Order: sequence, then C-alpha cells, then structure tokens
Amino acid sequence: MSFDLTIRNGRITTSTSTFEADIGIVDGRIAAIGPGLEPGRQDIDATGKWVMPGGIDSHVHIEQASSTGVMCADDFYSGSVSAAFGGTTTIIPFAAQHRGNKVPAVIADYHQRAREKAVIDYGFHLILSEATPEMLKEDLPRAIADGITSFKVYMTYDALKIDDYHLLEVMEAAGREGAMLMIHAENHDVIRWVAQRLLEKGLKAPKFHGVAHDPLAESEASARAISLSRLLDVPVLLVHISGPEAIGLIRGAQRLGSKVHAESCPQYLFLTAEDMDREGLEGAKFCCSPPARDAAAQEAVWEGFLDGTLQVYSSDHAPFRFDTGGKLPKGDATTFKEMANGVPGIELRLPLLFSEGVLKGRITPEQFVQLTATNHARMYGLEHQKGDIAVGLDADIVLWDPDVSRTVTWADLHDQVGYTPYEGRVIQGWPETVLSRGRVVVDAGRLLAERGQGQYVARRCPRPILEGAMRPNPSHVSPWLGLRGKAWKNDSA
Repeated sequence: MSFDLTIRNGRITTSTSTFEADIGIVDGRIAAIGPGLEPGRQDIDATGKWVMPGGIDSHVHIEQASSTGVMCADDFYSGSVSAAFGGTTTIIPFAAQHRGNKVPAVIADYHQRAREKAVIDYGFHLILSEATPEMLKEDLPRAIADGITSFKVYMTYDALKIDDYHLLEVMEAAGREGAMLMIHAENHDVIRWVAQRLLEKGLKAPKFHGVAHDPLAESEASARAISLSRLLDVPVLLVHISGPEAIGLIRGAQRLGSKVHAESCPQYLFLTAEDMDREGLEGAKFCCSPPARDAAAQEAVWEGFLDGTLQVYSSDHAPFRFDTGGKLPKGDATTFKEMANGVPGIELRLPLLFSEGVLKGRITPEQFVQLTATNHARMYGLEHQKGDIAVGLDADIVLWDPDVSRTVTWADLHDQVGYTPYEGRVIQGWPETVLSRGRVVVDAGRLLAERGQGQYVARRCPRPILEGAMRPNPSHVSPWLGLRGKAWKNDSA
C-alpha cells in the first residue's frame, strides 16, 4: 500500500492497549497499523515518542458572549490554535441561544465564525435559555439532523436558567430525538441567598465566590436533575463536577441504574479555593462555577475518573481577560457576584493530565486516551470518525515527548486571555507533533495550519458510556411509562 504519510517506530496507545508499530495514512484517514510499514511520501520518525489520539475537548466557550454580555477573549482562530498546541484536534464549543434569539439564526452565525477561522475540526453544542413549542418541535430536530446532537441547559444564572418544567420539556425532546442533554447543575436560589447575605456584610472579595457556591448547591441541583431524568428515562450528562458531595450522589445513582453521566475539568484537579484568596482582585482569575474546592475534593475527582463515575475530562475553557471588558465589568469596584465566571485551560488540559496523571502513575495511558478522546467521541456521536487510533478513523494523532519539562507561563501559550491560572507550574511531557486528518498542524512549536483549515463535523446520535443508557429502564415503574415508550426514539435499540 502507498501511504501519504507514515508514523514510524512509535509507542502507540489506543483506548485499550499500548504497543509498538507504524501507522500508515491515506487521504487523511488511518489506513494501516503494524510493524515495518512501507515509507510514505512523508515520513515521521516517532522513536522515543508516545503516539496517542488527538484530544477531543467537548466543553469549550469560544467567541461566545456570556449571560451578562461579556465576550470571550478567544475567537475561533486563537481558540483552535491554542487547542492544537495542547494536543487537541477536535473541539465542540457552544452555539449560545440567548433569550429571544432564534435557534436557526444562532447556528448559522456560529457556523460562519468558525468556518473562516478554525484550524482544527469542530462541532457545536446548542445552549438553550428557553424552551418554546416551536423550538422543541421544529428547531431542535432540525439541528440534530444537521449534526448538532447535544444541548446544554443551566439551572442557574439569571439570564440562562430554566425551571424544572421546562427542563422536563427539553429532556423529553432530547429523549425523543436521541440527543445528549448536558446540564449545569447548581441551585440558583441557594447561591443567590448566600451571596446576598455575604454582600450585606460587606464581604465582596473573590474568595467569597467559593462561599456563595456552596457544595450543597451543586449536589442538590444534581439530585434534582437526576430525578427528573429518571422520570423520563433520559440519559443526561452533568458538567464540571467539582467535589465529593456531587460525585458521591452521581456514583450512587449510577449503581441504582440511573442514566446519569458526568464530566470534570483541570481546575478541579489542580486548583483549590485558596487560589481565590489573593491580594485585591487577583483571586478573580481563579473563579469559576462551580468553584474549585479543597485537596479532599481533588482526590474525589481523581477517584471519580478512576472508577468510571466521571467519564469525560474537558477544559470548560472560559477565556475572559482580566480587565473591565472581561473578568471585572466594574473595574476595581467589581464584587464576587459580578465577576465573569470561568478560567482558561484549552491548551493545558492534556499536558496537565499527562504530566500529573500518566507520568506520575495515577492513571494508565489507556485511561488517558479514554478520558481525553474516546469517551468524548462516544458520548457526543463522533466515534465513527474520531477518538482513537484504528483503521478507518481520521488520522488525528499526537506525538508526545515524555522527556520534555516545561514551566508554564502565559507568554508561551496561544490564547488571548492574558493570564493562565497555572502560571509557574512545572509540567513533564509535552505534545511535540500534532496531526489533524493526516496533516501536520503543529510541529516543534511551529503552527503549520491555516485559518479555515478545520472542518465542521456533523455528529451522530450519542452512544453513552453507561450500559443500556439509551434504553428505557424497566426497573423504574412510572405512570408515564407508556408516554415514554411512545416518545423514546431508541426503544428497540
């Protein structure tokens, strides 16, 4: 066989095994895997490198306005470039439908932005801030047919939250169409009540963001979301889970047969609430929702990844500059309640986990691949094309150098945020060469991709990780069983 490109002498890790072999690539896809393949027209010597699938980051905010109107620092060019330098070859950002916006117009707008700028492949989730009959019956099925097979809703934030009734409406639509529903689960009124008491006492510093977002706000909303999903037997995915309360709840629900999946992020492994307790407003750089907790919470997240309670590891890249147009809308007068929520992390997501997880022996290389690529592909309808190293899949491949040591500084990163919450951290191992559909996009610190080179990937319906998650649960007897049977698209799967 004649190859366009071969990767030779590498240590290949897939989602299930690690072995030494060559990879042959034809027309952007993996055509052969084995020892002693014929050289291609382009040949890469991977001696001493770890060859892994390109990462899929399924939770990123790019060129998106927040619920308060603050625009992200990264557009689809800088965001996708930063992702590529960090070993991520596919991103799934959000197309945000703010109240009053029409879903088809929102989707068309985001397509236009990404098509002209992205250097790696991309898809979209759809954020829903309301659930009208027209949207549920017409817009969502049309979006799914166009390859947007996941939606996100919020149980908090004044401008985005939906009540339980409308959450059930969206769940029913997702179940009917076979889509995945992502939920930001925090109790809005708990946060609002605690925040008001803090502000009345003059407690305005960033560290009080962590106090207002009490872990019980996350666990209560998670429990409610799980209960509602059980009513309709609809799989859901709870995003950015932060600590032991919510993780224990999710683990227990899964053991009882609930179809709840969950995600966590670098900030919950590598940051703590103490990072928000800095001089002046510096702590705002570390504020996200839910907030980072403590060392015990970090251990709970590690354990959640290890035992399968948490299935995907995403960045939740929320790039807001540290100025009056970003994190601090009122400048020095900004209180914790007014700060833009979120931290950047798209470029460091994989290096952090590779360094602290794989090379320190907390997770296996195969688990790294599952958490950063394969499980994302399954959960979000990409496994027919991406997420692993196998014949027939896109040649999205990263060569990692395990011997490189780097001290993180924002000046070496490629986003437009202006800071990184991981400044000064030493990382062992780094993605040296990155391929997207068989084309080298990053090599030895050089960008070789062009604007618009990335392609939109239409996603299929998800295949959730939990066994049987796309089928009604016969052990859950409900008066609405007949209704669910009629509405559920995948009854006979």
